[in-house]
Amino acid sequence: MYIDDKWTPVQGEELEGFLGQIDPVGGKYKVKSDTTEVQWRMLPFYDQVALIRVKDPAWTPRNLFIYYLTDKGNLYWLNGTSPPIHEVNAKAPIKVTEENVLDYLRFFCFFVRGEEGPFLIAESMDDPYLPTDLDDKTRMVIEGTVRDASFEGMNEQGHFLCDAVVYYSNALFIANFAVQPSGMIEMLDDEPIAADLPVKVDAPVS
Repeated sequence: MYIDDKWTPVQGEELEGFLGQIDPVGGKYKVKSDTTEVQWRMLPFYDQVALIRVKDPAWTPRNLFIYYLTDKGNLYWLNGTSPPIHEVNAKAPIKVTEENVLDYLRFFCFFVRGEEGPFLIAESMDDPYLPTDLDDKTRMVIEGTVRDASFEGMNEQGHFLCDAVVYYSNALFIANFAVQPSGMIEMLDDEPIAADLPVKVDAPVS
């Protein structure tokens, strides 16, 4: 989910102003300008919507990141449910193309969660969200399974078809997706590859 250095830090008065808008996050996570880190980046499937991530060492759990979409000054907390994304998709609006559909798939599957967490599109062992504390057997299974997500063309309805390996809960499976131009995503099919792994993806966002 965006493993790159395209993040820009928010500092000074901008940081103070932003933290004033969100404190306390969800009524429970305090933010302070001397400890809270805030960064932003643009997203390829919107013209002017940015993704903001917030982190503070005082929060529990320690690996919690809070994410927002910001559109024309309005903030949408990405709290693991789909409504904030669909609201921005309709307003912005979203522009899905062959070039950015896989970026959008990674984004959507990470932020729209099931009871067991994200549907991580698992493409590389370098992904920081993949579990790292692995025994040799589990590492071999995951290493032998992860691969790049792929765009497979369009269907008759004008939906973008994609294939990807998904890591959800303690299982890996291959999934086929149809991504609509509106940003709705449907999982058409999934085939389990490895179940009952001893580790899960641990990447809290709320």
